[in-house]
Amino acid sequence: MKLFYGSIEKDSVVIDEQEAHHISKVLRMQSGEKISVTDGKGGIAHGVLSLAGKNIILKVSKIEKNLPNNNIPRLHIAIALIKNMDRLEYFVEKSTEMGISEITFLLTENTERKNLNLNRIIKQSVAASKQSLRVYFPRINPLIKFSEFVDNLSENQIFIAHCDDTLPRISLSEIPKNRDYLFFIGPEGDFSRKEIFSLKEKNVMSVSLGKGRLRTETAGVLVSAWNCLHMNTGSE
Repeated sequence: MKLFYGSIEKDSVVIDEQEAHHISKVLRMQSGEKISVTDGKGGIAHGVLSLAGKNIILKVSKIEKNLPNNNIPRLHIAIALIKNMDRLEYFVEKSTEMGISEITFLLTENTERKNLNLNRIIKQSVAASKQSLRVYFPRINPLIKFSEFVDNLSENQIFIAHCDDTLPRISLSEIPKNRDYLFFIGPEGDFSRKEIFSLKEKNVMSVSLGKGRLRTETAGVLVSAWNCLHMNTGSE
């Protein structure tokens, strides 16, 4: 299936402008080719392309809405910004392919980078969603201070992955299967003790991701893979 992004309104489809350019100028697709368009919200339209000059239209044959969301259990990762944006985008791409539901970017005490090109991150997520044939795109939240995010926690199953081996931590295998998870992933230099204890006061459990020390983006990918295994096998 060739999947693209656009909006679906009743019986009509509007292909995203950048997608239209990609279809005509990069892929050089022709009229009559079959494609599908998703709105990233559980809707998908199937049909054939019709190209007339700059106008790119989908002649719709079938529209499906409110499709089942297979991203269960639901994973939300709150991850600190890191200096290398290419590595952060790698995390976004791979975690999206593996079914992550939501990503929040954090400013922590040890965060060195202070800005984020959110539109670029969203584009990376959309591209990865199409690659993996997702019709529900992950929610990408803007940059937020760690303390502000913690003050408004709402999830039930919350874990913080940190490297302080003087504090008790459980392993991923000890986490009971649930429908919703939130994981905190720290920056270069890890979370501060103040941040770790601020979460401990909210009964957030500390988790170890193994004996070695992982880069921030690698930790995020590992948690995404663990969750993906739960989704695809139902293992605990």
